[in-house]
Amino acid sequence: MLYVVTQSVSHGTRAGLASVAGITTGTIVHVAAATIGLSALLASSALAFDAVKYLGAAYLIVIGIRRLAGLERPAELGDRHERDVGRLYRQGIVVNVLNPKTALFFLAFLPQFVEPSRGAAWAQILALGLFFAFLGFLSDST
Repeated sequence: MLYVVTQSVSHGTRAGLASVAGITTGTIVHVAAATIGLSALLASSALAFDAVKYLGAAYLIVIGIRRLAGLERPAELGDRHERDVGRLYRQGIVVNVLNPKTALFFLAFLPQFVEPSRGAAWAQILALGLFFAFLGFLSDST
């Protein structure tokens, strides 16, 4: 979010929307990775499913406690040179794809809402992830 706000303030609305589109594309990459990886894991072992689910919950609790305690610093602001929209889009993708917290978030968050009795786990993970990406696009672009 800090990246999008920085680009919007520094370079205008168009740059901010390009950044949002890049971030959303990066989110879809993470959703695809979670869909592929978790579906194989969930298909192979109920114990592994529970382990991922509870470790993910623990991870989210630790992140929340660190945030509340003020132990995390915000990311550095980027340079203020003019950038073209395509470059900002690509930079948004890289910012999100290379963010390990995003990958861990999807691995921690999505399995908690998968109900094996309601169909294929991969389809549920994909649907939830794409819905999350859509909501992220709407909130970030607003």
